[in-house]
Amino acid sequence: MKIIFKIIRIFAIVFAALFAVFYFDLDGKLLYYVYEPLMCKHYDNIEGRRNIVEIPYDMKEDIYD
Repeated sequence: MKIIFKIIRIFAIVFAALFAVFYFDLDGKLLYYVYEPLMCKHYDNIEGRRNIVEIPYDMKEDIYD
């Protein structure tokens, strides 16, 4: 009987934690405030990448060849 109550308690804790993540949108906040700035910083520091926006429209066909 003790084992069943321990399993129920573990499931309740896991459920509460997952509910808190969902209710407060913690995964989205993590992506927005932590992951996205790190990735922007990483990709902004890459050298040798051409800016496709600044290339005239008629020359864009040569980029993908």
